[in-house]
Amino acid sequence: MAVKWLIVIGGATAAGKTALAIELAKAYGTAVVSADSRQVFTELDIGAAKATSEELAMVPHLLINHLSVSQDYSVGDYERDALACLNAIFRERDIAILAGGSGLYIKAVCDGLDSFPEVSDEVRQQVESGEQNGGLAWLQYQLQDADPGYYETVDRNNPARLRRALEVCLQTGKPYSSFRTGARAERPFKTVYVLLDMPREQLYRRINERVDRMIDEGLEDEARSIMHFRNKPALQTVGYQELCEYFDGKLTFEEAVDKIRQHTRNYAKRQSTWFRKYGSWRIFSPGNTAAVLKYIAEETGIKTT
Repeated sequence: MAVKWLIVIGGATAAGKTALAIELAKAYGTAVVSADSRQVFTELDIGAAKATSEELAMVPHLLINHLSVSQDYSVGDYERDALACLNAIFRERDIAILAGGSGLYIKAVCDGLDSFPEVSDEVRQQVESGEQNGGLAWLQYQLQDADPGYYETVDRNNPARLRRALEVCLQTGKPYSSFRTGARAERPFKTVYVLLDMPREQLYRRINERVDRMIDEGLEDEARSIMHFRNKPALQTVGYQELCEYFDGKLTFEEAVDKIRQHTRNYAKRQSTWFRKYGSWRIFSPGNTAAVLKYIAEETGIKTT
């Protein structure tokens, strides 16, 4: 039986992952599975920086426009769906592409997730009530007290991560970090890691240009159209949060756009830090597709179609 290969394309937002994924999928006659925690949602187009309709038509894309923002979607749900997509691809092809900037999604597919205890409805309601009254600061304070070790490493501006960890702490009376074993799950494929990187000044310039392009394309109207979902996890993300503050009169439009640029740059920095710590990446500059194809051929022995 032929060895199956998963080509993982990682990198910060605006690094060029979509363009490279499409080029590789065309070269190998295969499909792209998205590893982006926001592109799964149908209503999030401009703010999630999805591929254009023309790009999506070039090669098969999976787990894009997969759900409505009204639906909850965990990383465990994503792991299940992504593995099902890969199994379907591998029935026809020896190679598949996984591309995105959501590090936890990539790790879930490649290594599996740690097992955590079930959380009762009572505990979920307790945390939800605390968050409604105290907001993000309440989640941060409670988690810092319950699991200071995990608090030092978690993205403290991500309410979903804080909420989930706190729920486990309250349910079990144990630190969330005590359940994070790091054991690697067996997978029926081998993995090649390709990381797109560039000088920070260049990346930040691309981010600023992307934000300006999103505004020109109608991000404000898109955000207004889904503000009735503003409390859903899918909307707790850069772009929509800042415009929500603008709609509430807390920021001017110009201030909101400046914050989107700033927060996107901050997010890119966190992504870059994660990618440096996780995986055996080979680093390439955006646009260097020929070098990436050469590297994949050396690793897999598979020639392009």
